[in-house]
Amino acid sequence: MTLGLVIVLFLLGELNAELGTTPNLKHIVIGRCYNYITLISPSSRYNCEGIWREFEEAVVRRTPCSVRVKDYKRMFQATPQTLPCDKLLFWSKTHDLVHSYSAATRRFWTLEDTLVGYMFNDLIWCGMEERDRGFNFSACPEWSECVNHPVYSLWKKASQNFAEAACGNITVILNGSLKDAFNRKSMFGGVELDSLNPRMVTHVNIKVVTNLEGPYIESCTQGSIVDLIKILHTRGFHWTCTDNDLTLMILQCMKNPKQYSCLTCSDSLLNRKRPVL
Repeated sequence: MTLGLVIVLFLLGELNAELGTTPNLKHIVIGRCYNYITLISPSSRYNCEGIWREFEEAVVRRTPCSVRVKDYKRMFQATPQTLPCDKLLFWSKTHDLVHSYSAATRRFWTLEDTLVGYMFNDLIWCGMEERDRGFNFSACPEWSECVNHPVYSLWKKASQNFAEAACGNITVILNGSLKDAFNRKSMFGGVELDSLNPRMVTHVNIKVVTNLEGPYIESCTQGSIVDLIKILHTRGFHWTCTDNDLTLMILQCMKNPKQYSCLTCSDSLLNRKRPVL
């Protein structure tokens, strides 16, 4: 009985730890910063310890549900970055596929390729209920529990900056296997879309991708994607929309080659006529 109680308490402790601030957060964030300026963008000049100090001050001096976007102002001022035109890639509910696509083509920049996105990707953080008591490694609130969530506020500002910097052609990849693939409550639909400047962005390329096994719910001519196109048209953006992009499908098939749609795709590629040399 005692052993069983110990095991239950241990598992509860493990669960709570997973919901709290990511362990070794400081070392991870500063380490990623140094990795970024050393290996990814060696021409960059950033003060990694200084960025951490501004981040830490924004979080630990406030209760977990009271970290506003503007509280990260000094941190973002310490991380200015010029982004390339014609390469920005936006997404919603297509995280893994988008980053595989970006890595495979080497033609795009996602938010996670920026310094801030790289430093804080997949991390969790929040302060204690008592201010200036450091980070809470036991439990952090869910995003839905508070408007000014410390993680949400940082990503909201990072997303806004990313979209405001967009110029030339941009690409958006949405999940057509979901109802409301374009959702006004998502980071793309609620923050990034409104931050795009039609005087700087010349073309919006929408790619709608579905799961290999379906369901096939939305497309360029059906569902919420139509609403997105209407918004783009109203705001003066030029756009194109593509269903079932071949490169995206090939990337999906690399992970699940036995899917029927992958077999038919393979056959069609093999049966293509080769150009006469």
